[in-house]
Amino acid sequence: MTATGSPRSASAAPPQAALSATDPCVHCGFCLPSCASYRVLGTEMDSPRGRIHALKAIEAGELELDATVARHFDSCLGCLACVTACPSGVRYDQLIEATRPKLKAPELRSPAAQTFRRLLFALLPYPKRLRAALTPLRAYAGTPLQGLLRRSGLTRLLGPQLEAMERLLPPLAPEAFRDGFPTVVPARGQRRARVGLVLGCVQRLFDPQVNAAAVRVLSANGIEVVIPPEQGCCGAVTHHQGEEAHTRALADALVASFEAMLGPGRPAGAEPLDAVLVAASGCGHTMKAYARLASRDFPAPVADIHEFLAQLGLSEGFRAQLQPLSHADGSPASAERPLTVAFHDACHMLHGQGISAQPRDLLRAIPHLQLAEAMEAGVCCGSAGIYNLVQPQEAAELGRIKAADLAGTGAELVSSANIGCTMQLRRHLDGEEAAALPVQHPIQLLNQSWRAGDPA
Repeated sequence: MTATGSPRSASAAPPQAALSATDPCVHCGFCLPSCASYRVLGTEMDSPRGRIHALKAIEAGELELDATVARHFDSCLGCLACVTACPSGVRYDQLIEATRPKLKAPELRSPAAQTFRRLLFALLPYPKRLRAALTPLRAYAGTPLQGLLRRSGLTRLLGPQLEAMERLLPPLAPEAFRDGFPTVVPARGQRRARVGLVLGCVQRLFDPQVNAAAVRVLSANGIEVVIPPEQGCCGAVTHHQGEEAHTRALADALVASFEAMLGPGRPAGAEPLDAVLVAASGCGHTMKAYARLASRDFPAPVADIHEFLAQLGLSEGFRAQLQPLSHADGSPASAERPLTVAFHDACHMLHGQGISAQPRDLLRAIPHLQLAEAMEAGVCCGSAGIYNLVQPQEAAELGRIKAADLAGTGAELVSSANIGCTMQLRRHLDGEEAAALPVQHPIQLLNQSWRAGDPA
């Protein structure tokens, strides 16, 4: 274990309430195979067990939280796989959440690292700012020029972090620069529920088709959808990095955008919502914690869109219109030749929210769709919020491992329900490092299947 031998400062001690979560740890090592950072770094201090040992040493005054020790906490992706794997019930999620804010101390990261993080936090959670920053890149993203510069290696001149940003940059669709949704989207047929929809910040720019598909699928299932036009980020990006005040401000503003739409005389009317939905699992994990993260909470329970649809059930009319999807050669899937889809478990869906069966059940509703399972479904892909930007080398190695695992299933398509994972997987499943496989959200696939059979 790395140690400096210098005395710790009182401010470096994690809260006692969080440290109590380490008490059940018996250092058995069950967490090691599930830990993504341990997988690529192979050092004890970059494992949950090692970090817990470090926290205890800090609390006992045997170790100082200095820049060297802080790097081992920064290597953690916060994927929570160790929480699922732990037989003793250690709440490592609580430990890392309590530790993250302490890593912001100026002496723990280089000035360049601090500046880069501030840039990300000033840009990513703000769709209007992000759109302004991306506008000059519309003529570059997704073009042959982008491919040429990547193949030539010139993008390496940007440095590892900016190169990682460029490698994740997808084609920018016109819809990415406008939301274009009405405040209220009526249900088709008899109304079965009324929900709010959070569009997300990164998802609405880098994969706007997901939200469009979500609105269509919900409406087609008899669900009225309320979409506040001025909504912003949920705070997931900052929450996962220990930016507590910033997260609270973003969360409060998002809740306020919904409250401004609901009530007598307001644009969405006085009827209450049955739920507030989101189609990005990283957002859902944070939104479900607003009771302790924010000053105010949503006017209805938060639910992942798959979770809500699975509980409500797809309508009979919607199910009746589902048609087989097509293979890459354009031929429709059939009983003799089903379309094989590998579902990727996003960490904040699987480990953070305990959601696994629901998206798979929805996908199985599509005729002649066959699910394939990755060998290591519970191991992180390396996206982890901004991890693939601030720890690009480790994230790239994890992306390659995950791409090989998914390609090894023999699937023709990968389905992921988190925008960060989707962008990471598309980078590593582009045919350069693994088999070229398209990546789509489960709701997109459901929408495509329904629209193929929709007579309207």
